[in-house]
Amino acid sequence: MKLEKNEILKALETITVPGEGVNMVESGAVNNIQVFGDEVVVDITINNPSLQARKKTEVEILKAIHREVYEKAKITVNVKVDAPAKPEVNEIKGKPIPGIQNIIAVASGKGGVGKSTVTANLAVTLSKMGFKVGLLDADIYGPSMPIMFDVASAKPLATNINGNSKMLPVENYGVKLLSIGFFTQPNQAVIWRGPMASKALNQMIFDAHWEELDFMLVDLPPGTGDIHLSIMQSMPITGAVVVSTPQEVALADARKGVAMFQQEAINVPVLGIVENMAYFTPEELPDNKYYIFGKTGARNLATDLNVPFLGEIPLVQSIREAGDIGRPAALQTGTPVEKAFEELTKNVVQEVVSRNKSLPPTEAIKITTMAGCAAVKKK
Repeated sequence: MKLEKNEILKALETITVPGEGVNMVESGAVNNIQVFGDEVVVDITINNPSLQARKKTEVEILKAIHREVYEKAKITVNVKVDAPAKPEVNEIKGKPIPGIQNIIAVASGKGGVGKSTVTANLAVTLSKMGFKVGLLDADIYGPSMPIMFDVASAKPLATNINGNSKMLPVENYGVKLLSIGFFTQPNQAVIWRGPMASKALNQMIFDAHWEELDFMLVDLPPGTGDIHLSIMQSMPITGAVVVSTPQEVALADARKGVAMFQQEAINVPVLGIVENMAYFTPEELPDNKYYIFGKTGARNLATDLNVPFLGEIPLVQSIREAGDIGRPAALQTGTPVEKAFEELTKNVVQEVVSRNKSLPPTEAIKITTMAGCAAVKKK
């Protein structure tokens, strides 16, 4: 039996394109039809890349031609997809935390530059200034805040809020604190892949009763990795503080840390750079300064990157000792260390005030993956 092309077209007009409200011919999905006796070849383009959509389209064409034209026709359907592949989307949605006014991420490109020490002393100094302060220890694999706040043996309690069970942060020195260190043994290594770490962080963020806070500080792990993206994905960061020593290898990594926050798709304002271990002054020679790790390296980096320089913290033995015994050095009244941290904290507060006046609230981000490459987009 010889089939006619116009008969095939009429048969295809009985098939409605999903979501378009028109038939397959009107939509322009039919590219070509070839007829050879009782053999038919149909070339068609669809917008849905899924295998299920392709098979469904092919079956509908076969049924339509067999029903409307010739039930024994030999049909070949070539389906082409004309649609960009949709990225896989991590469905965790960033959302503001009720009652928390400002969220500041404290980061460092390199480990060992004193980021956690700076975060702890910044927190207690903000509290001394009269602010309500919370601190989230997001360094999942190396939590140190429980020791620095002398609460290593503490465990967060549960409370009932509007029928929901919430964690109560541990509090000391006027700072509310949560850390993965509260839920592990001192000699227990946290061996988690990224999704597990992200889930734990989200529980400490959203399943906790933080109450009203002027500032939440987030102590990030060193580097620029999965935890950083998870934090920025989970909640809107007001701004970031980057900590570095004056040493060249630390400055190179600090530059990467600033670049991460300044990526167009992330766009978290960098409040400034802190230079830790800036110089050493012996107790017996109070007027001398020895620049062991280099001089003004972080200050120069801030100038190069056109971001604020927030202050310098000296290399002082008492800062290390205070952290080890769980009483941050900024609590030592009347000392040069207290003065240095007060100056740093005032500069951070001023940058937050300026940032909130001149810029809209930062949005949390969503993370997408396409063709094996990571991309970050605004919600």
